[in-house]
Amino acid sequence: MAKRRIVAVALLVAWIAYRSGRFLVIDEPQRSDTILVLAGETDRRSARALELLTQGYASHIVLDVPGGATAFGTSYVQLAEKWVNSLPQASALTVCPIYGLSTKAETSEAEACVRKVGANSVLIVTSDFHTRRALSIFRRQIQDRTFSVAAARDPAQFGESWWQHRQWAKTNFDEWTRLVWWELVDRWL
Repeated sequence: MAKRRIVAVALLVAWIAYRSGRFLVIDEPQRSDTILVLAGETDRRSARALELLTQGYASHIVLDVPGGATAFGTSYVQLAEKWVNSLPQASALTVCPIYGLSTKAETSEAEACVRKVGANSVLIVTSDFHTRRALSIFRRQIQDRTFSVAAARDPAQFGESWWQHRQWAKTNFDEWTRLVWWELVDRWL
């Protein structure tokens, strides 16, 4: 009897581990007032946001950009503004400087930018592995707006079959650590 329980528990743990990558990803974009691109992975996230804008999911994009970061003597904000101004959709994009170093900290700064453009419904665009936690954080921290989320995929960083590549396994572990911390500690502070 004890062997059966051990085997059953081992099978359950293996099944949960097998599905853990798939659990992290939510890709359910809804038509919204604006698209909010979270800071980080600028090429994948911003490209996904422009795709959603073109598909009519929203009429505006708010692009979160690390406010204190620089590269080769130029601030990320300046680089983002230069990139935005080079686009045919430039009038539909707003650069939002973000100084917080966590998704939870990003919510209040992003909320101020979203409020400035008059958005009540927000479509969040973030990395695929980050979608579940980001959506949970924004819904918890900003309760007077509606949120949906779209996944920006980068096969070099993550895949739902996380055990197939070393980087995917590291990303899966890191995101699960952050998700557990959010659910058990940070959301209650």
